[in-house]
Amino acid sequence: MPNLRDIRNRISSIQNTQQITKAMKMVAAAKLRKAQDRIIATRPFARKLQDVVGRLSSSSLSNPLIEQRAQVENVLMIIVGSDRGLCGGFNNNLFKEIEVVISDRFAEKNNKGQLSLITIGKKASSYFPKRDYNVVESFPGFFDQIEYDATSEIMDKVTDHFVSGDYDEVYLAYNEFKSVIAQNRMVDLILPINPETLMSEDASDTVIDYLYEPNSEEIVAQLLPLHLNMQLWKAILESNAAEQGARMTAMDSATENAKELERDLRLKYNQARQSAITTEISEIVSGAQALEKT
Repeated sequence: MPNLRDIRNRISSIQNTQQITKAMKMVAAAKLRKAQDRIIATRPFARKLQDVVGRLSSSSLSNPLIEQRAQVENVLMIIVGSDRGLCGGFNNNLFKEIEVVISDRFAEKNNKGQLSLITIGKKASSYFPKRDYNVVESFPGFFDQIEYDATSEIMDKVTDHFVSGDYDEVYLAYNEFKSVIAQNRMVDLILPINPETLMSEDASDTVIDYLYEPNSEEIVAQLLPLHLNMQLWKAILESNAAEQGARMTAMDSATENAKELERDLRLKYNQARQSAITTEISEIVSGAQALEKT
């Protein structure tokens, strides 16, 4: 028969856990609202910047960030994870998707040491080095204070390495915020820039003869680095919003599981208590009958 005190202690422990998960859900909900506001405000600017860059770059302009390499040897992948856990499969699902992409497309380069990784967030920074990937730079604790300047520094270094020929392709992997309960796992090629993939259908259908001052080449030279910085900044904001949504969902599920477990334990406690009372009554009756016989 289960010990009543042990069951009561388990019920008390589950109730404490339930309070923690409720509090974490509320904190995640508050952070999610702020993260959503930031990403909603950023998306139109990033989208319009893509259209402008795509329209300018589609003309016959030469820029090292647009030129396709004749032979792709060295590849860099920027991976955006999270700093904290308790967010369900947010990190693991993305990391597994990345490993599938690596095994399908870059297995040979990975074996030769031609695939390099830059990890952002504690989870990514601890996951990939343990699996013998070539992590050239890590940024744990990046989400403690999200700043545009920090993302610009990372992308400026990556751009310099690409222009100097250290890398022939650069990919960006992150979780895109879709809804509170769903994220899109993205692995996008960001360098070299493909102008055909930047313009939206509405922008590509509209043909307007613009006049550029001073000239289109100088404007493109200024806008392309800004576009790359905005791509990483947008990925950081998307990942942050997706993380808070995943944590909110995970904590809500944990709270419901705790409630169900508490109900089961209370039922078991009542059954054990009823069994103990029945046993005591039986012992009292047996003792009374024994006394009557004597």
